[in-house]
Amino acid sequence: MDVEATRALAEFVAGLHYEHIPAHVIEKTKDLMVDWLGSCLAGKGARPVIAFERLAATMGPNTGRAEVIPSGGTTSALFAALINGASSHVAEQDDVHNGSVFHPAAVVFPAVLAAAQSERTSGRDVLVAAIAGYEVGIRVGEFLGRSHYKIFHTTGTAGTVAAAAAVSRVLGLDASQTQHAMGSAGTQAAGLWEFLRDAADSKQLHTAKAAADGLLAAYLARDGVTGARRILEGNQGMAAGMSSDADASKLVDRLGTRWATVETSFKWHASCRHTHPAADALQSLMLREGLQASEITRVTARVHQGAIDVLGAVTNPTSVHQAKFSMGTVLGLIAVHGAAGLDEFENQALADERVRSFRDRVSMVLDDEIDGEYPNRWIGKVVVETTDGRILSGRVDVPKGDPGNSLSRAELVAKALKLGAFGGAATAEETRAAIERVWSLETENPIAMLLRRSQ
Repeated sequence: MDVEATRALAEFVAGLHYEHIPAHVIEKTKDLMVDWLGSCLAGKGARPVIAFERLAATMGPNTGRAEVIPSGGTTSALFAALINGASSHVAEQDDVHNGSVFHPAAVVFPAVLAAAQSERTSGRDVLVAAIAGYEVGIRVGEFLGRSHYKIFHTTGTAGTVAAAAAVSRVLGLDASQTQHAMGSAGTQAAGLWEFLRDAADSKQLHTAKAAADGLLAAYLARDGVTGARRILEGNQGMAAGMSSDADASKLVDRLGTRWATVETSFKWHASCRHTHPAADALQSLMLREGLQASEITRVTARVHQGAIDVLGAVTNPTSVHQAKFSMGTVLGLIAVHGAAGLDEFENQALADERVRSFRDRVSMVLDDEIDGEYPNRWIGKVVVETTDGRILSGRVDVPKGDPGNSLSRAELVAKALKLGAFGGAATAEETRAAIERVWSLETENPIAMLLRRSQ
């Protein structure tokens, strides 16, 4: 490429202004923030989140300008980004961009909100910065490619750069400073899938550190700390060490005209996104045929290779979070209980013998059509064998939550209320008030606390 891609992204971030962004992109960003708020609230009480809160109590200030979403209180921007980043990725209902296989909200909003509250910037700045983070992070994820995702959790890697870009915009950094922030972010970027085999808590660590390290990189850049200028595409940059199929043209693909933010999907089921297409296909088939779980002897989920790479490691889940990465458990919940939501996972995923039995009837096989369309399209196919000898097929081309089959604002509110109530983080009234604040975020100056909890 003639243009240095990292520099082009930095110039885009530094030059992005509210007036440049189409109205529908602004409104989608508010939807994404409402959706993120619910997920962040739902992490309250989770063991990893409690651990991060204890870390902040031990090493950070007891008060500050930045809000701790799951449990209330305030701390420094750095520790708020850390805690809120971890909490956002517990329920497995935070958003996802298909083409980059990246969860932007869990890293972008914790970093942006913490920095904006700390700096007393406006709601408009929050929206612009979040969009900058989404646009950069999605392109970095697409650039790093499928080979990267096989080993690395893209939300931890691309997410660190996304958070740095977003906070750079909050701080009003120029293009050179933003480029340095991205360089410092990229050299910290990490996140490996090996944790799935052990039911470890690393997924929350990935989002916590991505949000906090991106924020750290931006603040350091403001004070003159330099970073690699070609951290993405350089000879010893991220792609060189983390990918065998990187395509630098994707970093600047229609930058400023293609708004990748609006391509982001909402998650309907409380599980790894790789399970959703098959879950939707099974649910549709069972409704169409009037089938009960007891009438099914075998389910073959036809999937893309990425699903096998991530879900194949989980054969006998031992924790609720690990069960969210078990195709058999997810399809078992759909078949037995008709849903794979928060309550079903908490109460039935490990305890219900019918779900465990169904899990053993599920297998995954690679489907050439699905794999060829992935990651731009996430097609769902299942083949079901019944007790009376029938072979039935189900297919879903656009899973629930994708832009072509998105959630309405009413559905987003209902989802956020359920997530907020799940861990007792906020009352319905408190969550509704926070949602209303997001819907009119452009009028806030400076940005206020999102949640105003009753004492």
